[in-house]
Amino acid sequence: MDYATSGVDIKKEEDAIASLSKYVKQTLQLRDGKVGAALTGLGHFSGLVDLGDKALAISTDGVGTKILVGKELGRYETLSIDLMAMNVNDIICIGATPITFVDTISVQTPNNKIMADIGKGLLEAARQAEVTIVGGETATVPELLEGNGDGIDLMGTAVGIVDKDKIITGKDISPGDTVLGVESSGIHSNGLTLARKVVPKSKYPLLLEPTRIYVGAILELLEHIRPNGLVHITGGGLLNLKRLKENVGFSLLMPQYPDVFQIIKQNANISNEEMYKTFNMGIGFMVIVKEEDAKKSYTILNKHFPTFELGKVTETGIIEASLPDGTTIKL
Repeated sequence: MDYATSGVDIKKEEDAIASLSKYVKQTLQLRDGKVGAALTGLGHFSGLVDLGDKALAISTDGVGTKILVGKELGRYETLSIDLMAMNVNDIICIGATPITFVDTISVQTPNNKIMADIGKGLLEAARQAEVTIVGGETATVPELLEGNGDGIDLMGTAVGIVDKDKIITGKDISPGDTVLGVESSGIHSNGLTLARKVVPKSKYPLLLEPTRIYVGAILELLEHIRPNGLVHITGGGLLNLKRLKENVGFSLLMPQYPDVFQIIKQNANISNEEMYKTFNMGIGFMVIVKEEDAKKSYTILNKHFPTFELGKVTETGIIEASLPDGTTIKL
């Protein structure tokens, strides 16, 4: 099994997004010369709009079919941590500080306990990210959601702020830069459509481990170092590196990955290439810095979460990764 046969065809998804984007891109000029003018195009981890000497960063995301794991186990509190994490981790990729958050919770039938569990998770996540939650929307939509009255979907939007001269887009990445990887807490919130189909239900608690929130680590790093690139490793795995800058490559030595990925790989009989372009494989965030900043950056990040020096930026235009089993893949 691979991601496509499990129900998520990345190529079809890209084609569908392209059909939408050709219209959305036409909006980017609608506020030229005004407050809120677009500073970035589509495709980065966060969008940016002009606020004078500052820029507003905006990201929106959900938790996908990880919700079905929560439903299976009757646990919802960690799902709202995932929801916050998927958004604020994208905000920091542009060098911005997350400041506030709103959510949309759609339910098949209102349930006080489930909503309370979601609220508890949101509170914990907001504390970790140091953001306010200033509002949101709830909707009861029984015809849209499947389940026995417990159908639910979660979406969120985070907003951040950054000085315009401190925006990080990846344009300054150069061959020879060092790539650091910060450990994930597990599968995070991507690839669950595949993982749910091959992981035994007795191991579902491994899938429900909440997405790690990297805000504190990255904001401390930004106080001391100006990275050339910041990457949230989400759906697409190592391919997220290609979102930063064209025509550069990466030579990486990947560390041993958590047990959850070994279970997926064995039960799905899936190739290494497919694993590393679907899952984070134990590295949830990457930081690209000048070689002379690598040691200090490593020290700061490692105070928060285990961190690895993964390798270097190259001129090849290819992601080449040496894996723990001694094989090498090229993406």
